[in-house]
Amino acid sequence: MSPPAHSRSELPSRRNFLRAMGLGAASMAVPAHLGAARRPAFKDTRPNIIVIISDEHNAGVLGCYGNDIARTPNLDALAARGVVMENAYCNSPLCAPSRLSFTAGKYVSRVGAWSNNCWLPSDDYPSLPRLLDAAGYTTVLCGKMHYDPTRRYGFTQEIGPLEGWQSNTYFFKTGTGKRRDPDDLRPRPGHSKRFNDFRASDTSPVFTFDTKVTEAAAQFLRQRRHSDGPFFMLAGYIAPHFPIIAPEPHWRNYAGRVPMPVIPEGHLEAQPLNYKHLRIGFNVEDAPDAIVRKGRELYYGLTQWLDERVGTLLDALMESDVADNTMVVYTSDHGEHMGAHGLWWKNSLYDDAAKVPLIVSWPERWTGGRHRAAACSLVDLGQTIADLAEVETPDDWNGDSLCPYLDNADAGWKDRAVSEYYAHNIASGYAMLRTGRFKYVYHVPPDEKHPAERELYDLEADPGEFINLAGRPEHKERVNTLHAALIEELGAHPDENEQRCRADYARGYARSDGQRRQRRSPTRKQQAKA
Repeated sequence: MSPPAHSRSELPSRRNFLRAMGLGAASMAVPAHLGAARRPAFKDTRPNIIVIISDEHNAGVLGCYGNDIARTPNLDALAARGVVMENAYCNSPLCAPSRLSFTAGKYVSRVGAWSNNCWLPSDDYPSLPRLLDAAGYTTVLCGKMHYDPTRRYGFTQEIGPLEGWQSNTYFFKTGTGKRRDPDDLRPRPGHSKRFNDFRASDTSPVFTFDTKVTEAAAQFLRQRRHSDGPFFMLAGYIAPHFPIIAPEPHWRNYAGRVPMPVIPEGHLEAQPLNYKHLRIGFNVEDAPDAIVRKGRELYYGLTQWLDERVGTLLDALMESDVADNTMVVYTSDHGEHMGAHGLWWKNSLYDDAAKVPLIVSWPERWTGGRHRAAACSLVDLGQTIADLAEVETPDDWNGDSLCPYLDNADAGWKDRAVSEYYAHNIASGYAMLRTGRFKYVYHVPPDEKHPAERELYDLEADPGEFINLAGRPEHKERVNTLHAALIEELGAHPDENEQRCRADYARGYARSDGQRRQRRSPTRKQQAKA
C-alpha cells in the first residue's frame, strides 16, 4: 500500500533543513548535548519510535510465527496490527556484538564488535541514536543494551532499573579474548552450572530487572505529550535469557507439552568443528533428557512472562497522548537453541540462534496482519528507523531501509542477511549469508592444520538444517557464488576479519580510566539502592 499523506510527502523540506543546519551524516561527531539546541522548532509529524529488544528470544516461540503451543497474546496482537518479518536475522548471535552492530549500523567485523568484551571505536561514533538526537528526536535508553558503563552512543536520557550506576552492562570492556585449541575436544566433567537454574520460582533477577524496565518505560509514555516532539525509546529486556526461571503457573502451562528437539543420528558428529567446541566449551554435551525437557518448558513459560510485560508497556502506550503516531518494533538480539543441534544458548549460525523475531507496527502507514518472507537483518531495521525519521545515514553503513518492502510485498527487496560470530568457545570465526531458500556458512581455518569448513542448507527442503549440501558436486557453483556474495557484503574475506579479531584480542583496550573487567552482576547493595 502507498504511504499515508503525512509520512514522507509532507516533509519535503526536512532533509534540506538538516543539511542547511549541518545535521546530516557528516555532523554525527557533534556532542550529544548540543542536539537540543539544534532541534527544529516547527511542528513535527514524523513518528515516535519504540524499539523493544528482548534477549535470547527464539523466533519460533511465538504464536504469530506459527507456534500453537506458545502463549504470546500481546506480541501476537502487535503482529496483528503490524508486519511480521518471517526471516529476520541478528548480525551476530551474541548480546553485545548484536546490539553494537544495530547501534552502529554496521556489521560487527567492521566496527570491531567481536564479543561481549568489546565496544565501538569511540563513544561519539556515528550511531543510530546520535543521528536521531541530532535530527530532533529525544533518545531514551531504558533497560539492557550491554554497553560499557562509560558509553551511551548518543542516548541522551537513561531511565529504568538501577539508574545511577549504569547497570546496562555489568562490566567494563577490555577488548581481550582468545581461541580454543582446535584439537582439544576433551569432554568436561558434569554439566553447565546454568542448568541448575532450570526451575520454577516467583523470584528471579530477570523478573526484578524487567519489571523495572516496564514500569519506567510505561511512566515515560504516560507523561509524554505530542508537544514534546518525537522520541526514540529503546526498551531492553533480559527475558527470556537465562537463568531460565519461570513462575510455577507459567511453567505448568507447558509441562509435558513442548516436544523434544529432533537430532538425527550422526548429526552431531557431522557438525563443523566450531560447533563441537561450543558444546564442550559451554559444557552442554550429552545433557540428560530430563534437563532438556524441563529447560524447554521453562523457556516457554519465561517467554509468556515476557509477553505479559510487553503487554503492560503497550497498554501504557495505548492510554498515552502519543499512541496515534508511534511506531512499535519488537525484536531480539539473537535466539536460543533450547537443546536443538545439541546446543544451548546462542553462538551458532543455525536459525535457532541467528534468526530473530521482528514485528513492525505502525497502523498509520501499514495495514496489520501482514507477513514478509524474504530475508533481512537488524542493520536493515536501523536503516528503516532512520528512513522514517527522515535522517540520512553515513554512506558506509550496511543495510537497506525496509520501508518499500513493508509498503509493498512486490517491491523487489534484496532478500539477503549476513551474520557473524567471532566471540568465545570457538576455534575460529565464522560468517553466514542467507538469501532465498539457501543459507551459506563459512568457517575460517583455525590454523594451517585445519582447513576451512562450509555449510549449505536448503531451508525449504531442510528447515531443521540437518543436511549439509556444501560438499556435493552439484552445489559447487552455488557455494562459490554465495561465498563471493558474502565477501562482497562484508567488504573483506572472513579469513582477514579473523586475523584482525585475533590481533585486537591480543592488544586489548588501553582504557584511560584504568578500569578492568568487573563483576557481571550488581552487588546486593547496588540492587538495594535501585
